[in-house]
Amino acid sequence: MAKDFSNQKVVDGYDDHIRKLIPGYELIHQNVHAILKQYLSENAHIVVVGCGTGYELQYLSETFPQWKFTAIDPSLNMIEKAKALCNQHNAQHKIEFIHADNQILKQYPDKFDAALSILVSHFVDFQSKAQFFSDIAQSLKNQGILLSYDLMKIHDQNEINILKNLVQEIGLTIQQSENMAQRLVDDFYLISTEELQELFIKAGFSSAKSFMQVLNYYGWIAKK
Repeated sequence: MAKDFSNQKVVDGYDDHIRKLIPGYELIHQNVHAILKQYLSENAHIVVVGCGTGYELQYLSETFPQWKFTAIDPSLNMIEKAKALCNQHNAQHKIEFIHADNQILKQYPDKFDAALSILVSHFVDFQSKAQFFSDIAQSLKNQGILLSYDLMKIHDQNEINILKNLVQEIGLTIQQSENMAQRLVDDFYLISTEELQELFIKAGFSSAKSFMQVLNYYGWIAKK
Protein backbone atom coordinates (compact mmCIF):
# COMPACT_ATOMS: atom_id res chain seq x y z
CA MET A 1 0.00 0.00 0.00
CA ALA A 2 1.25 3.47 -0.87
CA LYS A 3 2.39 5.77 1.89
CA ASP A 4 -0.36 8.29 2.63
CA PHE A 5 1.38 11.63 3.06
CA SER A 6 -1.92 13.18 4.10
CA ASN A 7 -1.78 10.95 7.18
CA GLN A 8 -0.38 12.92 10.12
CA LYS A 9 1.21 9.84 11.70
CA VAL A 10 3.11 9.09 8.48
CA VAL A 11 4.26 12.70 8.21
CA ASP A 12 5.36 12.88 11.86
CA GLY A 13 7.48 9.73 11.51
CA TYR A 14 8.92 10.60 8.11
CA ASP A 15 12.24 12.16 9.13
CA ASP A 16 13.26 9.23 11.30
CA HIS A 17 12.07 6.55 8.88
CA ILE A 18 13.61 8.07 5.75
CA ARG A 19 17.12 7.78 7.22
CA LYS A 20 16.60 4.04 7.66
CA LEU A 21 14.99 3.63 4.25
CA ILE A 22 17.30 5.63 1.97
CA PRO A 23 20.98 4.58 1.97
CA GLY A 24 23.29 7.55 2.33
CA TYR A 25 20.49 10.03 3.07
CA GLU A 26 22.79 12.58 4.69
CA LEU A 27 25.37 12.16 1.93
CA ILE A 28 22.72 13.01 -0.67
CA HIS A 29 22.17 16.35 0.97
CA GLN A 30 25.87 17.00 1.43
CA ASN A 31 26.23 16.56 -2.33
CA VAL A 32 23.29 18.89 -2.98
CA HIS A 33 24.84 21.49 -0.70
CA ALA A 34 28.25 21.29 -2.40
CA ILE A 35 26.84 21.48 -5.92
CA LEU A 36 24.56 24.43 -5.22
CA LYS A 37 27.40 26.26 -3.49
CA GLN A 38 29.46 25.92 -6.66
CA TYR A 39 26.82 26.89 -9.21
CA LEU A 40 24.63 29.54 -7.57
CA SER A 41 25.13 33.19 -6.76
CA GLU A 42 24.57 34.65 -3.30
CA ASN A 43 21.13 35.96 -4.32
CA ALA A 44 19.80 32.76 -5.89
CA HIS A 45 16.16 31.68 -5.92
CA ILE A 46 15.56 27.91 -5.60
CA VAL A 47 12.35 25.96 -6.08
CA VAL A 48 11.98 22.73 -4.09
CA VAL A 49 9.55 20.46 -5.91
CA GLY A 50 8.20 18.08 -3.30
CA CYS A 51 9.57 19.82 -0.22
CA GLY A 52 8.37 17.12 2.19
CA THR A 53 9.07 17.99 5.81
CA GLY A 54 11.49 20.76 4.84
CA TYR A 55 14.88 19.23 5.59
CA GLU A 56 16.73 20.81 2.64
CA LEU A 57 14.92 24.11 3.17
CA GLN A 58 16.17 24.23 6.74
CA TYR A 59 19.84 23.51 6.13
CA LEU A 60 20.14 25.52 2.93
CA SER A 61 18.42 28.60 4.34
CA GLU A 62 20.74 28.53 7.34
CA THR A 63 23.90 28.11 5.28
CA PHE A 64 22.95 30.58 2.53
CA PRO A 65 20.94 33.32 4.25
CA GLN A 66 20.62 35.48 1.10
CA TRP A 67 18.93 32.77 -0.94
CA LYS A 68 15.16 32.73 -1.51
CA PHE A 69 13.08 29.57 -1.75
CA THR A 70 9.76 28.48 -3.18
CA ALA A 71 8.58 25.19 -1.69
CA ILE A 72 5.91 23.07 -3.37
CA ASP A 73 4.23 19.91 -2.13
CA PRO A 74 0.87 18.25 -2.89
CA SER A 75 0.53 17.15 0.76
CA LEU A 76 -0.82 19.89 3.02
CA ASN A 77 0.44 18.04 6.10
CA MET A 78 3.95 18.00 4.64
CA ILE A 79 3.73 21.73 3.92
CA GLU A 80 2.65 22.43 7.50
CA LYS A 81 5.45 20.25 8.89
CA ALA A 82 8.01 22.06 6.71
CA LYS A 83 6.66 25.45 7.79
CA ALA A 84 6.97 24.49 11.46
CA LEU A 85 10.58 23.36 11.00
CA CYS A 86 11.55 26.53 9.16
CA ASN A 87 9.79 28.68 11.75
CA GLN A 88 11.90 27.02 14.46
CA HIS A 89 15.00 28.17 12.58
CA ASN A 90 13.65 31.66 11.80
CA ALA A 91 13.76 31.02 8.05
CA GLN A 92 10.08 31.50 7.21
CA HIS A 93 10.55 35.02 5.83
CA LYS A 94 12.65 33.78 2.90
CA ILE A 95 10.43 30.83 1.91
CA GLU A 96 7.19 30.85 -0.07
CA PHE A 97 5.17 27.69 0.60
CA ILE A 98 2.68 26.48 -2.02
CA HIS A 99 0.27 23.59 -1.59
CA ALA A 100 0.31 22.26 -5.16
CA ASP A 101 1.96 19.82 -7.54
CA ASN A 102 4.42 20.50 -10.37
CA GLN A 103 1.73 21.98 -12.62
CA ILE A 104 1.83 25.19 -10.58
CA LEU A 105 5.27 25.83 -12.08
CA LYS A 106 3.61 26.90 -15.33
CA GLN A 107 2.88 30.14 -13.47
CA TYR A 108 6.61 30.73 -12.88
CA PRO A 109 8.32 30.79 -16.30
CA ASP A 110 12.09 31.47 -16.25
CA LYS A 111 11.88 32.25 -12.52
CA PHE A 112 14.36 30.09 -10.65
CA ASP A 113 18.14 29.63 -10.62
CA ALA A 114 17.88 26.02 -9.46
CA ALA A 115 15.32 23.32 -8.74
CA LEU A 116 15.53 20.43 -6.30
CA SER A 117 13.53 17.23 -6.74
CA ILE A 118 14.84 14.81 -4.13
CA LEU A 119 13.13 11.39 -3.90
CA VAL A 120 10.12 12.60 -5.87
CA SER A 121 10.06 11.61 -9.53
CA HIS A 122 10.12 7.86 -8.87
CA PHE A 123 6.56 8.35 -7.55
CA VAL A 124 5.44 10.16 -10.72
CA ASP A 125 3.60 7.78 -13.04
CA PHE A 126 5.06 6.92 -16.42
CA GLN A 127 2.57 9.03 -18.38
CA SER A 128 3.28 12.14 -16.27
CA LYS A 129 7.08 12.04 -16.01
CA ALA A 130 7.72 14.01 -19.22
CA GLN A 131 5.40 16.82 -18.11
CA PHE A 132 6.91 16.78 -14.62
CA PHE A 133 10.41 17.51 -15.91
CA SER A 134 9.13 19.90 -18.59
CA ASP A 135 7.33 21.99 -15.95
CA ILE A 136 10.54 22.19 -13.93
CA ALA A 137 12.69 23.08 -16.95
CA GLN A 138 10.33 25.86 -18.06
CA SER A 139 10.43 27.39 -14.58
CA LEU A 140 14.23 27.69 -14.62
CA LYS A 141 16.23 30.61 -15.92
CA ASN A 142 18.63 30.05 -18.79
CA GLN A 143 21.64 28.10 -17.43
CA GLY A 144 19.56 27.05 -14.41
CA ILE A 145 20.10 23.59 -12.92
CA LEU A 146 17.96 20.76 -11.64
CA LEU A 147 19.22 18.37 -8.98
CA SER A 148 17.22 15.18 -8.66
CA TYR A 149 17.74 11.98 -6.72
CA ASP A 150 15.63 8.89 -7.30
CA LEU A 151 15.48 5.14 -7.43
CA MET A 152 16.06 3.83 -10.94
CA LYS A 153 14.88 0.65 -12.63
CA ILE A 154 15.66 -2.60 -10.82
CA HIS A 155 16.58 -5.39 -13.19
CA ASP A 156 16.46 -8.60 -11.17
CA GLN A 157 15.82 -10.18 -7.79
CA ASN A 158 19.49 -9.96 -6.82
CA GLU A 159 19.31 -6.15 -6.95
CA ILE A 160 16.19 -6.17 -4.77
CA ASN A 161 17.82 -8.52 -2.25
CA ILE A 162 20.98 -6.39 -2.08
CA LEU A 163 18.87 -3.29 -1.42
CA LYS A 164 16.99 -5.17 1.32
CA ASN A 165 20.30 -6.21 2.88
CA LEU A 166 21.54 -2.63 2.88
CA VAL A 167 18.46 -1.06 4.45
CA GLN A 168 18.57 -3.71 7.17
CA GLU A 169 22.14 -2.60 7.87
CA ILE A 170 21.03 1.03 8.31
CA GLY A 171 18.03 0.42 10.53
CA LEU A 172 15.03 -1.31 8.96
CA THR A 173 13.77 -4.59 10.36
CA ILE A 174 13.52 -7.64 8.11
CA GLN A 175 9.76 -7.14 7.87
CA GLN A 176 10.14 -3.47 7.04
CA SER A 177 12.59 -4.34 4.28
CA GLU A 178 10.08 -6.84 2.89
CA ASN A 179 7.43 -4.13 2.97
CA MET A 180 9.82 -1.81 1.13
CA ALA A 181 10.37 -4.39 -1.59
CA GLN A 182 6.62 -4.77 -2.07
CA ARG A 183 6.21 -1.00 -2.30
CA LEU A 184 8.72 -0.95 -5.16
CA VAL A 185 6.21 -3.04 -7.10
CA ASP A 186 3.06 -1.27 -5.95
CA ASP A 187 3.97 2.41 -5.65
CA PHE A 188 7.05 3.22 -7.73
CA TYR A 189 7.31 4.01 -11.43
CA LEU A 190 10.92 3.12 -12.15
CA ILE A 191 12.70 3.85 -15.41
CA SER A 192 16.23 3.22 -16.62
CA THR A 193 19.02 5.78 -16.47
CA GLU A 194 18.94 5.99 -20.27
CA GLU A 195 15.21 6.72 -20.25
CA LEU A 196 15.64 9.42 -17.64
CA GLN A 197 18.43 11.13 -19.57
CA GLU A 198 16.18 11.15 -22.63
CA LEU A 199 13.39 12.72 -20.59
CA PHE A 200 15.73 15.46 -19.38
CA ILE A 201 16.69 16.40 -22.93
CA LYS A 202 13.11 16.28 -24.22
CA ALA A 203 12.05 18.48 -21.29
CA GLY A 204 14.39 21.25 -22.38
CA PHE A 205 17.65 20.58 -20.56
CA SER A 206 20.83 20.85 -22.62
CA SER A 207 22.74 18.24 -20.63
CA ALA A 208 22.34 15.77 -17.80
CA LYS A 209 24.80 13.62 -15.89
CA SER A 210 24.90 11.61 -12.70
CA PHE A 211 26.71 13.04 -9.68
CA MET A 212 26.09 10.18 -7.23
CA GLN A 213 25.04 6.55 -7.09
CA VAL A 214 24.16 4.20 -4.23
CA LEU A 215 23.05 0.85 -5.66
CA ASN A 216 20.01 1.74 -7.82
CA TYR A 217 19.63 5.26 -6.42
CA TYR A 218 21.06 7.97 -8.67
CA GLY A 219 21.62 11.68 -8.25
CA TRP A 220 21.42 13.80 -11.40
CA ILE A 221 22.35 17.32 -12.39
CA ALA A 222 20.57 18.64 -15.47
CA LYS A 223 21.44 22.04 -16.96
CA LYS A 224 19.03 24.15 -18.95
